[in-house]
Amino acid sequence: MTTLTAPRLLTRSLVLVSAVDILGLAAFYLLLPVVPAAVAASGAGGAAAGLTTGALMASTVAAELALPRLVSRFGYRTVLAAGLLLLGLPALGLTATTGYGAVLAGCALRGLGVATIFVACGAWSAELVPPSRRGEGLGLVGVLAGAPAVVGMPAGLWLAAHAGYPAVYAAGAVLALAALLILPMLPATDGRTPDGHSGAGGMCRALREPSLTRPAIVFAAAATLTGIVSTFLPAALPHATPAVIAAALLLQALAGTVTRWWAGRLGDRHGPRRLLAPAMLTTATGLAALAVAGHPALILTAAVTFGAGFGALQTASLTMMLEASPPSRSSTATAVWSVAYDAGLGLGAAGFGLLATATGYQAGLALTAVLAALTLLTGRRR
Repeated sequence: MTTLTAPRLLTRSLVLVSAVDILGLAAFYLLLPVVPAAVAASGAGGAAAGLTTGALMASTVAAELALPRLVSRFGYRTVLAAGLLLLGLPALGLTATTGYGAVLAGCALRGLGVATIFVACGAWSAELVPPSRRGEGLGLVGVLAGAPAVVGMPAGLWLAAHAGYPAVYAAGAVLALAALLILPMLPATDGRTPDGHSGAGGMCRALREPSLTRPAIVFAAAATLTGIVSTFLPAALPHATPAVIAAALLLQALAGTVTRWWAGRLGDRHGPRRLLAPAMLTTATGLAALAVAGHPALILTAAVTFGAGFGALQTASLTMMLEASPPSRSSTATAVWSVAYDAGLGLGAAGFGLLATATGYQAGLALTAVLAALTLLTGRRR
């Protein structure tokens, strides 16, 4: 009788790529709620605060559209080196300027940098995961990559409150630049193709493929809700103390991290498509609950519900898209997924400030939750 051993998930190469991923994302998430808070504290207003995240995400999306081709030509390591510099140096520059134009420019440059983390680390990790354990492997990678979100956003707010905004910017720069030290240890095979072109047809073709765009639309809608929560939760819940807000962000990210791994294992057994609708509905329910929550316990419960749904949706949607793509196009599929995430995050951050001005925060939260859930109709088979 022959006993089959499941292929190993945590190889040395995957651990090293994940280490770069963790440091880069820590530099990103540490500043994500802090820059809008600093702009709002300067008296610029909620719309101006939201536009900082909007600029960050807009440049991220623009870079992600080109990254599959850049990876194919220059390789993961070269692209990551440039990205880490773009992520870290502008953060350092924020310590020396408070002008709104300079802040927007710094956010745009950092968006170019974080795009390389999302696409290059995500695609490289997908290539290093055994195909027979893709869902679980991507879920595990999601847990590792989710740690910066769990710690980074509340830690950034805490550090800003106790040491000031420049200290947060400096910490973000150090984290991004420290990841450069790991790059020489990464595997030699790093995504380049002989002709320097990615996959068949590239991003333009991928954005027209229903097998990629349908889960991407649903995921983008959920990411829009995440952009709202990460940017506007303190303003949307003025009755909540800073400690409750920080705890809500922490629990939301922690719940999402745990469910990414769980959803991966479940998706390997039953198929990721079956998880898409329940995960989206759970995410929307969590946001709607935040709109009406008053007691701290209800706020924290709603945050956990929101995070759990979004975490499961991350793994389910990415696994669906990678299963629909050949290995040679893993960077393209990951880029489409990343575009969906970043476009949604930026839309939520920039657009909700304008919506809330007209409707109020509570009504705006409820409305966006309903609209996001309705995107499930686009994912139905025709």
